[in-house]
Amino acid sequence: MKKTNVRWTHDRHFVGTDSTNHSVVLSGQKQGIGVSPSEMLLIALSSCSAVDVVEIIKKKRKKLTMLEVEAIAEQDPEPPWPYRKIHLKYRLSGEGLTEKAVEQAIRLSQEKYCSVAATVRGVAQITTEYQIITADK
Repeated sequence: MKKTNVRWTHDRHFVGTDSTNHSVVLSGQKQGIGVSPSEMLLIALSSCSAVDVVEIIKKKRKKLTMLEVEAIAEQDPEPPWPYRKIHLKYRLSGEGLTEKAVEQAIRLSQEKYCSVAATVRGVAQITTEYQIITADK
């Protein structure tokens, strides 16, 4: 079982703490001091998948040197503003990376391992793309 805590500090500012005592600052949408809760969901989805991709690429004995995951999302215009479309764009670099390895890592993350994707998938359509960045010689 996981347990988190969110503590109100003042105005629309909060500190969220996870089950291992790591914290993050959150704020209401227009406050500009911390991450908005709805964007934290996008960060959670991106990082959940990124962890999976790193581990899967490592198991494939490929050397990953860089990974970024950008989330672009569309929300309903009316409350409660659920995300309906989330597009994840992966940018990767490393030695021996192949399209097949990257595609498989992303697919396994999205379909099998990422708990955030499994939770969100019932409400939002998640799509992906990737770009393998090679070093110029």
